[in-house]
Amino acid sequence: MSSLVKEDLAKRLFGPRRQRLHEFIEVEGAGAQRYYLCAAVTKNKEVEICMVKHWRVDREEKYEIVEKWFLKDLEMIDGKEADTDNPYFDMHFHKVYNMEAYSCASKYTFARTLNKLNAMYLKKDFKIVNFDDTYLNDDSIWSSSNRDFLVVMRVCFYASNLLCLSLCRFS
Repeated sequence: MSSLVKEDLAKRLFGPRRQRLHEFIEVEGAGAQRYYLCAAVTKNKEVEICMVKHWRVDREEKYEIVEKWFLKDLEMIDGKEADTDNPYFDMHFHKVYNMEAYSCASKYTFARTLNKLNAMYLKKDFKIVNFDDTYLNDDSIWSSSNRDFLVVMRVCFYASNLLCLSLCRFS
């Protein structure tokens, strides 16, 4: 489902603005609307972070950018607590914005994306604090590009257990 939303966002909102959507995560919002935190690159190679409101009118999906920042203005991302599995993080611009991602995994996905976009386009020094480095680095096995690695590992583990149990003979 998220790939369909990403494709729709890219086509309806970012495409007409000549921007390339790199990543989005769902964040908590008020009411029936959904909110997405998006990272996109403009035609001038500027990295834009924006909050997008998503709602439905009849059967049509609607998107609106309600807040916008630039990565060059981001001073720090604070993951709150690296030792706990929580979806909360702060983005420090000229003001601190408190965010609640849909999950801890999506919080890490967004931080990895911003880190990668910074390395590609800005090469500026901004801080990523209170995140576990093991899951933040792209070279970690836990951050596979298709995000299915852990699921596949778990299925293989269960399958091997079932195989062992079926081959064991109980007396």
